[in-house]
Amino acid sequence: TTRSVRRRLDFDRPIDPALIEACIDIATQAPTGLPAEAWRFLIVTEPEPKARIAELYRNALEKLSEGRDRELKPAQKALAERLHEVPALILACSLGRPSSESVARQVAFYGSILPAAWSLMLALRARDMGATWTTLHLVHEQEVASLLGIPSDVTQTVMLPVGHLKAAVLRPAARRPAAEVAYWNHWGSTREG
Repeated sequence: TTRSVRRRLDFDRPIDPALIEACIDIATQAPTGLPAEAWRFLIVTEPEPKARIAELYRNALEKLSEGRDRELKPAQKALAERLHEVPALILACSLGRPSSESVARQVAFYGSILPAAWSLMLALRARDMGATWTTLHLVHEQEVASLLGIPSDVTQTVMLPVGHLKAAVLRPAARRPAAEVAYWNHWGSTREG
């Protein structure tokens, strides 16, 4: 039930920093694609930088919606409108920059941070906190880096807006079954065929 939680967050209840660090301790047990612990987590709780990030986020969402032929989800709009009120924004970062030389190196690079980010979402959920996986801040990566003092040789990946759950009922999502999205031994082959 670790779903994206954009609206059912307690915007008024702060999160204990020790609780966030305990979740990060769990997250860093994730597998890594490279023989290094290059993950870094930047937790933003101060109002001023959160407000600026929220402004950049709304700008990115507006650009995204202009390029689509369908309406944004109400939950996406709701998060954008209240992002500055979320108790914590956690940016999952990795030391270094991804290689442009090969897909294999890019996968190894991102495979060394994204499993930890997902593990962080699971750890937060297990402690009755909600988050959503978002990358819209990356439309303004350099501005966010400058705002938060992130060095140029550090890669931002996902941002997790985090808060305690408030009247949220989380259920498994309706998704296509494995038989429709999994192929066996050859692209397009089903288990039976």
